Amino acid sequence: MNWNCILERVSQTESTNEDLMARWRAGELIDPVSRLARHQTKGKGRAGRRWFANPQSSLCFSLAYPFAHDSQGLHGLSLVCGLAAIKGIANSLQLPEEKLHSLGVGLKWPNDLLIHGKKLGGLLIEGGKLASSSPTEKTWMIIGVGINLEHSTEIEQSSQIPIAALAQCNTKQVRIEADLVWLNLLDALGNYLDVFNREGFAPFQSEWKNWDAYQNQAVEITEFGKTQYSGIALGVSQEGALLLEEHPGSPAKVIYAGDLSLKKRS
Repeated sequence: MNWNCILERVSQTESTNEDLMARWRAGELIDPVSRLARHQTKGKGRAGRRWFANPQSSLCFSLAYPFAHDSQGLHGLSLVCGLAAIKGIANSLQLPEEKLHSLGVGLKWPNDLLIHGKKLGGLLIEGGKLASSSPTEKTWMIIGVGINLEHSTEIEQSSQIPIAALAQCNTKQVRIEADLVWLNLLDALGNYLDVFNREGFAPFQSEWKNWDAYQNQAVEITEFGKTQYSGIALGVSQEGALLLEEHPGSPAKVIYAGDLSLKKRS
């Protein structure tokens, strides 16, 4: 790795995100720290949904990272982390990113990695600035990452959506080791987050467009299972917000990440 980050590896915990969130709430975070667990008994995804994983076929870790802006200035963070994940995956499989693209790898706003529309992995971002913090204190964000390394019948049966695995893209038949993928992802995250911390999402807008799996497609935006908006996904703004054309020729509606999800219309 080319940046300073404390590495922690444990065999089991309830949730690596919750472990680091507890330190954040207690004001114990000083330097960036990444925590990997081979098994998470209460892993979670967005909106409190459960994240299904097992030690043999999945990689689950979290990263606590300090930012100079408050959380309102961090729109686009999950998108940048998705781009970094692709870089880390490419390095792990010893493939150029263009090859991954040709194999069907893409990103779904705001926080999913896909292979031909099936879920390869996801991101969960929590944190912020404590109420007791001074205006000059940094904002700590906890970035949870889950990647399916190999196909697992257990995960596929537990999940309500189609699942993909990193092994599908392993055209060079390299050995997929969770620890090595973890380090490659952290290396890429360090580079991408450094730029994002200084310049925001704008430098990544065109790169995101290249990986946007739903560009110019008819979509629905749902919240807690209920459709809130529908239209054509036009891409993302310089802040990382989804741009949605609800009616032909109408101005794009700007939608920010939160408890929203993006789905193709049936």
